[in-house]
Amino acid sequence: MPRAIILYEIDKSFGPNILAEYYLKEGDKIPTSTLKEFSEKHGKRDLIEASIRKDEIRYYSRKVNAESIEKNNIYMSFILEDDEDLVSLKSFFTNVEASLIENFTADKKKMTDVLKKAMKSILSLIEKLKEPKIIKDTINERTKQMIDDGKLTEARELIDLGEEIPEKLASEVNLAEHWFTEGEYKRAKKCFLKAAELALVIQENEISSFLENKGNHVGTFPDVIKERDNLYKELEKRTIEIERNELYVYNYLLDPIESLIDISNSFEIVESIDTLMKLKSSSQRAIRLAKELHGLDKKIRELLNEI
Repeated sequence: MPRAIILYEIDKSFGPNILAEYYLKEGDKIPTSTLKEFSEKHGKRDLIEASIRKDEIRYYSRKVNAESIEKNNIYMSFILEDDEDLVSLKSFFTNVEASLIENFTADKKKMTDVLKKAMKSILSLIEKLKEPKIIKDTINERTKQMIDDGKLTEARELIDLGEEIPEKLASEVNLAEHWFTEGEYKRAKKCFLKAAELALVIQENEISSFLENKGNHVGTFPDVIKERDNLYKELEKRTIEIERNELYVYNYLLDPIESLIDISNSFEIVESIDTLMKLKSSSQRAIRLAKELHGLDKKIRELLNEI
């Protein structure tokens, strides 16, 4: 589970500025250097999401879709536990984002309360998914309220559903996680979406939304992996052309490299990100040198013609 949520903006002139922050652990604090690094990744490299690991601590940041409140520079960052499932966190993000936009204000104290509620919501969902009994207890509380309100038929239906669906829901989620771990992403998606349907039946709308988001996110993995493999093949092809001294090819390296950086960030493949960033920097330098060499070649030919 996340240890902290930080809401911040990136000002083009002044850099990152924290709008609100909420920490579960005493002494936790997101370093200024990490926010500056995120600012670099989001601002100059135009990444929607980014991950950073420092001293065995993981940080994740993503741009908030805040067009409805006419904001284009707001980001949310998380401090993560080392074993945090980033796919789950991204699935929570949609719900947290909606709450932030709905309650957005310049009042730092009020925004901190919004972050606190968002964190509690995440923790509540995690606990419910781990233990079916918590869902059953929630259903019991809901049915008692229905009975008090005179909704006896609805209460009986929910009681009957509450006897079997929480166990089925937990079983479906466990199966989905199993297939995800095995790399069977289509099967995992199917199970997550089935679990989302079950959660909706027992009126666990927040759980249903989370599972649906997670299923749809996992379902994109086969296409993303295929795209990644194709990009690496494209780089390999360009490398062969470079070996033939066709220097213009450096210009065609940047697009696939930048796409691979985005994909590696999404999958938290830190080693690939570092290598790809060095490759991007070297390619940009090679492009500049190739242009300079082309200019010198042209000038030399002109001078030779004058002799």
